[in-house]
Amino acid sequence: MKRIKEPVTVARIRSEHSKRRDQIRQRLVEFAEIWADEGDDRIWEEMVFCFFTGGCSAKMGLRSVESVRPLLKNGTQPELANALSGVHRYPNARSHYITHSRDFLEKDCNLQIKARLKSFDCSFERRDWLVREKGIKGLGYKEASHFLRNIGFRGYAILDKHVLNCLAELKIIDDPKPPSTRSRYLMVEEKLRQFALAAKIDFDEMDLVLWSIKTGEILK
Repeated sequence: MKRIKEPVTVARIRSEHSKRRDQIRQRLVEFAEIWADEGDDRIWEEMVFCFFTGGCSAKMGLRSVESVRPLLKNGTQPELANALSGVHRYPNARSHYITHSRDFLEKDCNLQIKARLKSFDCSFERRDWLVREKGIKGLGYKEASHFLRNIGFRGYAILDKHVLNCLAELKIIDDPKPPSTRSRYLMVEEKLRQFALAAKIDFDEMDLVLWSIKTGEILK
């Protein structure tokens, strides 16, 4: 018998949030600890993880990071591509993202990424720099938001297909198609922020609970 998918409703979101609250909050604490306790090598690794998740799954991103971790600081593009072969869907493109972005960040800030991110007083400008800087390859607004959230910053929505599908089911947006412009991304992000406020659920927790409703997991 075909399984009937349970619709996404405010009541269901509140119920799922209540069930997963401790796990979600613990994950947010873990993200904050990365910023507080880890150095630039770990921050760079988290950026690379988000290169890998664009157009692919978080699980593929995790496997891909494992395959290239020893190469992240000094590996050549062919070495990285070889390590990603059979692991990531786009080994050549993603290996180019790594080497191109690494070369830029070495010139821009000597790979002192934490200090570079701290230099922004405005949260929007911080994310805009990651997306608009031509030296950094592979970060759109979703991926840049994902990266910043994963290293401990709060207040960014990761508008992936799971979250967008939830918002469409809730009639908060008309179309679950990923936002293609900055203005569109900010508009949907603000709608999610207002929905979280109305539902009395923390904005960052809301993003994770919507993701978990569609995937059954709390990952990163």
